[in-house]
Amino acid sequence: MSHNGGVPDGIPPVWDSTSLIDFSSEVADARASGMPIVALESTIIAHGMPYPANVKTARLLEATVRENGAVPATIAILGGRFKIGLSGEELEFLAKATHVRKASRADLPGIMGKRENAAVTVAGTMIGAALAGISIFATGGIGGVHRGAEKTFDISADLEELSMTPVSVVSAGAKAILDLPLTLEYLETRGVPVVGFGTEEFPAFYYRESGLTLNERVDNPEEAARLIDIKRRLGLAGGVLFANPIPTEAALEREMIEKAIARAISDAHHHGISGKKITPYLLGRLNEITDGKSLAANVALVKNNAAVAARIAVALANLK
Repeated sequence: MSHNGGVPDGIPPVWDSTSLIDFSSEVADARASGMPIVALESTIIAHGMPYPANVKTARLLEATVRENGAVPATIAILGGRFKIGLSGEELEFLAKATHVRKASRADLPGIMGKRENAAVTVAGTMIGAALAGISIFATGGIGGVHRGAEKTFDISADLEELSMTPVSVVSAGAKAILDLPLTLEYLETRGVPVVGFGTEEFPAFYYRESGLTLNERVDNPEEAARLIDIKRRLGLAGGVLFANPIPTEAALEREMIEKAIARAISDAHHHGISGKKITPYLLGRLNEITDGKSLAANVALVKNNAAVAARIAVALANLK
């Protein structure tokens, strides 16, 4: 029996999401002409870096995507609507604003219902990208299983999103402040392919080697595009995580950064910082402890990811 306009009971209706999305003119033109598009997140602007490094990095990433043959689509929520592609003024607003929320999957209905502004996490960006028909997303590092999660159960929604939403992500692994072995175990359990881009080892964000071996490797954008295409044709849910190591010249010394991470985590515990505030705090504290080295490495790795994502997007468009 049906009570919702002909849709059988137990099956949710498919609502029109276009009323919740605005496209920049550049992204709208790219969609109309079939140009490859790369999604970029906005938490790196509002919550991941200090001003003015955040807005400079955002513009650098967009320029890098264009230089590699694709169109950038930085995604945020403005006035309760997904904005797919931001203007220079909107980038500047997010970089300077102190009241912009941080939105993951669970936050979207409330934020959008109240017509608020928000920067979107990896999970939030994936949702916006999927609604917009964008299948490739470049970020710095995904969220994951936090250190000490056996006590706190602190696991990022990014991992679950990768298992559900058909957007493939290029990152330098997971953020180094996380428990990398448990993060990989969780992704395997959820059926998410983790594929090394030019490597057989899971990168550790600020440094290239984690000691964790990957089962799959691709060595060029064309191989990556074929893998995505075959996953789609198999009807498998979710995305692919491409693990792209930080450039050698930008990598930090492992012992140094691990000591800095331990100190930052200790400081966070001392100040009672947890939940959504923990990652921005730890990244900011690392920047202080390392005298800016961690921020410089972060910029270098996310730029590298943007270039790789653009090339994969181009290869995927050529397959079609």
